[in-house]
Amino acid sequence: MRVISVNVGLPREVTWHGTSVSTGIFKEPVTGQIALRKLNLVGDGQADLTVHGGEYKAVYCYPLEHYDYWRKELPDRELPMGVFGENLTLDSSPEESVHLGDRYSVGSAEVVVTQPRLPCYKLGIRFESDDMVRRFLASGRTGFYLAVTREGEVGPGDAMKVISRDPSGVPISEIVRLYTAKRYSSADVATIEKTFAVEAFPESWKEYLRERGERIGHSG
Repeated sequence: MRVISVNVGLPREVTWHGTSVSTGIFKEPVTGQIALRKLNLVGDGQADLTVHGGEYKAVYCYPLEHYDYWRKELPDRELPMGVFGENLTLDSSPEESVHLGDRYSVGSAEVVVTQPRLPCYKLGIRFESDDMVRRFLASGRTGFYLAVTREGEVGPGDAMKVISRDPSGVPISEIVRLYTAKRYSSADVATIEKTFAVEAFPESWKEYLRERGERIGHSG
């Protein structure tokens, strides 16, 4: 797996439906190496820190192969690198092959996979479409977040190599499916319980899945 593009952007004020909104979703590619710190890449920022950023969302990754899908879905739009708000555009790493707790080296830094990306209305602002949030989540092409376990520098062309995998790791695609499922099977409940052992998986996610399992029940 390799980094194709490193994208950063600071919050800016935009007008959406007649209201001024601050958002950091507008990212642009950078050249050369850039410092990766515990909370973000240097030159990057988030507007609403209650739902964006933080240690468990320090870096957002999105696979380049998803761009082909979106070019077909959105034929009239230009899709430059970073348009989905990602910090690292990767040449591979679909959600089925990336697991919670996977640890990688990238450049001189080390990172760990923490969770999928759940889009908010600001993705709609970026694409000038209220429907984009629904379409993005329904596609399953969510990308994933990383926490930084060792600070360093990253740049385009850097290899992203697996250091270790968490024995309780669950694919990112499974977490997205569980988030949207109307009902859980016994196997789903077992998968959710497995995630509780993954240290890198945020407690807020564990609590959400636990409560949802109790609320919607399961069959089989």
